[in-house]
Amino acid sequence: MQGATRWFVILAEEENVTAAADRLRIGQPTLSRMLGRLEHHLGTQLFDRHGRRIALNASGRVFLEHVRRADAELSAAEQAVRDLHTAGPRVVRLGFLHSFGTWLVPDLIRRARERDHRFAFELVQGNTELISGLVLAGKVDLGIVSPQPSETRLTWRRMLHQSVVLAMPAHHRLSAEVSVPIEALRDEQLVSMDPDYGMRQILDRACAEAGFVPHIAVECQELATVAGLIAAGIGIGLIPVETNPNHPPGLVTRPVAGVEMGRDIGLVWPRGRPLATPARSFRDLATTLINSP
Repeated sequence: MQGATRWFVILAEEENVTAAADRLRIGQPTLSRMLGRLEHHLGTQLFDRHGRRIALNASGRVFLEHVRRADAELSAAEQAVRDLHTAGPRVVRLGFLHSFGTWLVPDLIRRARERDHRFAFELVQGNTELISGLVLAGKVDLGIVSPQPSETRLTWRRMLHQSVVLAMPAHHRLSAEVSVPIEALRDEQLVSMDPDYGMRQILDRACAEAGFVPHIAVECQELATVAGLIAAGIGIGLIPVETNPNHPPGLVTRPVAGVEMGRDIGLVWPRGRPLATPARSFRDLATTLINSP
């Protein structure tokens, strides 16, 4: 975000002069003087003071809304002018979950480059919390994550819903079932992602609804590792349904009965901050491609 009022937006986000000054890399007295001059110019206070903490009041909220719109328009204008003189690659900085790296992201990139060969990509992988933080920090343009982050400074656009099933070794006693009731997991050894990952949160929530805490035998950070451990007989666990799965030998899947199993996958980007033209184009194209053959 550009413009002389960027400092005001950061101050409104932090509601703390010291924290905002640190983000802006200026002295706290300097920031306090800037706020004082602005309030004097407007003839009203924009924040209520509570010791070291400050909070936007009604006037401040109105001013912030207009400042964000003005800065967004200015940034969009600057980017549009730069794009007129850029004939090189259209670079998109994209963050996504590890599990999307074997199917969703490669397919989107391939199809986007078929539409416009100038698309180029810088890729970062991690969990939803990490990717969301990188988007907010401006280190990536867009994130493909699941589930929808609770962070209100992000805009979310749902792309698709992915079913989740129970995976087990082919010789497991539950493999004879057409579908497996969630209660059947109560006494099972489970292989799962770490608690920071969406797939683990789906498991924990489903078990809580059934009235028990899952017994986690092994935790890891990759769905491919989860599948490999299950196939090796370490335990059973949840995995998402993929269009062209590449499961290890000896692994079978069954639907889970008695609870909703699935995850929404979507794009996130900063709320109120204009995207660079390549990122904006890829965002709009991605949601079109995901619903087309």
